[in-house]
Amino acid sequence: MEIEQGYKIQAAPQWADTLTDEQLIKLCEDSPFATEQIEEGRDFCYLLNKYYYVDDQQNADYALMAYTLTQPENLERASMNDMVLEENECYEIHRIAVIREGEYIDKLPDTNIKVLDNENNSNGGILSKSKKINVSIRDLRLYDILILEDTRTKVFSEKEFVRRDFVKHIYLTPDTYWAYGKYHYKFINNREKKVAYKRFFFRDSEGNAIEQPVEYLEKGGVFEIEHTNYINPVDPNREIFPFIDFATESTWKELSNYIYPLYEDVLKQSDLRAFAPELVEKLDQLPSLDEQMQFAIEYVQNNIYYTYNADEMNGHKPQEPAITFQNKQGDCKAKCVLLKTILDYLEVDSSIVLVNYNADFYLKYYLPSLLSFNHVIVKINHHAKDYFIDATSRNEFGRLEKRTVLSFCHYMEIKENASLQVRAATFFDLPCIDEHVKVVVNGDKGKISLNTTYRYNRANNMRNYFKQTNKKELIDGWNRFLFYNLNYINDRSEQDIREIFKDASIKIEKDDKEENELTIAYEATILKPYFTNKEGREFLMYFDHSVLKKDLLDFRHKDSSYWHNYDSEHYIIELYADKPIDTKEKYTTQELDICNDFFAYTSKKTIGKTFGKVEISYNPLTNIEITLSRIQELKDDYNRIGDSNFGLGIDILPKGLWGKIKSWFS
Repeated sequence: MEIEQGYKIQAAPQWADTLTDEQLIKLCEDSPFATEQIEEGRDFCYLLNKYYYVDDQQNADYALMAYTLTQPENLERASMNDMVLEENECYEIHRIAVIREGEYIDKLPDTNIKVLDNENNSNGGILSKSKKINVSIRDLRLYDILILEDTRTKVFSEKEFVRRDFVKHIYLTPDTYWAYGKYHYKFINNREKKVAYKRFFFRDSEGNAIEQPVEYLEKGGVFEIEHTNYINPVDPNREIFPFIDFATESTWKELSNYIYPLYEDVLKQSDLRAFAPELVEKLDQLPSLDEQMQFAIEYVQNNIYYTYNADEMNGHKPQEPAITFQNKQGDCKAKCVLLKTILDYLEVDSSIVLVNYNADFYLKYYLPSLLSFNHVIVKINHHAKDYFIDATSRNEFGRLEKRTVLSFCHYMEIKENASLQVRAATFFDLPCIDEHVKVVVNGDKGKISLNTTYRYNRANNMRNYFKQTNKKELIDGWNRFLFYNLNYINDRSEQDIREIFKDASIKIEKDDKEENELTIAYEATILKPYFTNKEGREFLMYFDHSVLKKDLLDFRHKDSSYWHNYDSEHYIIELYADKPIDTKEKYTTQELDICNDFFAYTSKKTIGKTFGKVEISYNPLTNIEITLSRIQELKDDYNRIGDSNFGLGIDILPKGLWGKIKSWFS
C-alpha cells in the first residue's frame, strides 16, 4: 500500500470525531481560568485534541488545536511553518481558521503550501526521499485565536517491515509553557496484535512517582487522557516529564530471534576472500592480530563512506558486505556487517549490537521494542574483555584497547535468544590526560611549560582539534585556560591575555597512532607571574578546575540517576618561586587520599623553602549510572577535592618577614 507523498486538503478521518465550527467558537469563549492565564501573560490553548491511530498498514497522527496569538514570536511562527515528511507520508489539512473578535474566519484561502525536496542534509552523507512542506498563512493578527486541524499519515512500504510488524509510540505529557482549557489525548489501536503500554513518572498528590503496571490494548481498544483547565505540574528542572510507552506486545528474546536471521543470512553468504582478495592480502601481511584488528577497524571507518539512508533505517535488513566494499559506502548496518565479516575472517569473536545513544537512559524503562534503537555498532570480545567500535566514526586510531571508549549503558546483541544488556563499567588502564606543568619565577617574569599526553578519546579529539584550528587560536585557547588556572582572573581580569603570556609556542611533540598517544608541548613567558590579592600578598598557584566535576556537584534531580563517565587524569605540577614561601600554610601542605566505589583520587606533595610540587592521580569508574541514593556521598568526596585539593598554591612570605629571615642567614 502506498500513498502520494505531499499534502491533501480533505475532511478529518472518521476516527478523529472532529468538531463543528460552532462547537469551536463555543470552546474558545474566555473562561475565568483562560482570563487569568492570559492576564498573567501566559499563552493559552483553548483546545488540544491529539490522537494517535495505528493499524497494520499505517500510523496517523491527528491534531486539532485552538490557541492564542498574543506574543509576536508566536504570530511569526504561526505565519510560516515547515515540516518534513518521510517517504510515503502525507500531510492532510482539515482546517485552518481564526476566531477574530468572536467571528470564525476560514483561512484556507489565505494559505499558501509548497512541496520541496528536503536537501538540508544531503551534503552530510544523508540519503533521503523526504519532502519539506512549507505552509504560510497570510493576514494573521495579534490576539487572533488560531485553529489548526491536520493529520500526518505514514503508510508502511515493503522495506519498512519492522514498523509494519511493530508499533512504538511515546506519549509525552504537555509542555509546561502552555495552559490548556481542554486537553484530550487518544491512542487508538486497530492492529491485529495486542499493544502493551506503561506509564512512567506519573505522580501522587505528594509528588512521588507511582510505579504502574503494564496494561494492554486489544484491537479496537482506545486509551484516553482528558484534562480541563490544565497546566502540567511537572518540575522540568528536577523531574522527568511523565510519559507513556506504547509498544507491540513482545519480549526481548522474541525480538532478538526476529532480527537475528536477517543479519545471519547476509553474514553466512559473505566470503571476504571472494569479494575483497586485495584486502585479505594486506591483512595477511600484518605480523600480529592486534595490527590486523586495527587495520580492519580503521579501513571500515575511514575508507567506507558513511551514508545515513533515512529511508532504509526502518527496515533492518543490512546491505551485503560485498556491495558495501565495492561501492565504498553504506549506513551503520552495512558498515558494521562489513567489519564483522573482516573480523570473522580474522577469527575474532565479535557481534553486532543495537544501541540508542540519545535515549540510553530510558531503555531500562521502555517496553521491549526494536524501534527503541536507532544505531548499530560492533562488540569485540578480546582477551576476555569487551570493546565497542562505532564503524561510522572517522579519524580514530590505536590498538583495540587504546581506541575511543564509547559512552552508553544499554544494548542488545543481534544473537539468538538475546536480551537487553547493561554494559560493564570499567576503569582506564592509563590516564586519558597525563600532564606535567612547570612554572619558574625569576624577578618579574616567569617561564611556564606544559607537556601533555592525551590518550583514548582525548587523543583523537585533540588530534582533530589541532587539524582544524590555526596556531593563533590554539595558543589563545591554552592562554585562556592558564589565565584561569593561575588565578589571574581575580587580579587582572580586564587585561589582554596576549599581554600576560608572551612568546607563547605550541606544537605536537609526538603522535603515536598505534598507542593512540598525542603529546602537546606548550611554553610561554609570563609577565608578573605572581597573583596579588587586595591586601598586596603574593601567591603562585595552579588549580585545574576541570578536575572538580562541577556538573556533578550541581546535579539536583528527583528521578534521574547520574551518568558517571569521566576521563582518568594524572598531573604533576611544579611551582618555583624566587622568594621564600610559607611552608606551614594549611592548604599548601595538605594532601588527599580518596578511594570509594566510583573513583580513586590522590594528591601527594613536596614542599621546599621556595617551591612546591604536587602529583595528582584521578581514576574514575566510567560508564556507570549512580543511583539517587548514592549521589550525595559521591558529591561529598568530590567536595573534598574542591577544598583546594585540585592543584597547588604557595604563599609568598610578606616582605618584612622575608627580610627578618634573610638576616638570620647574614
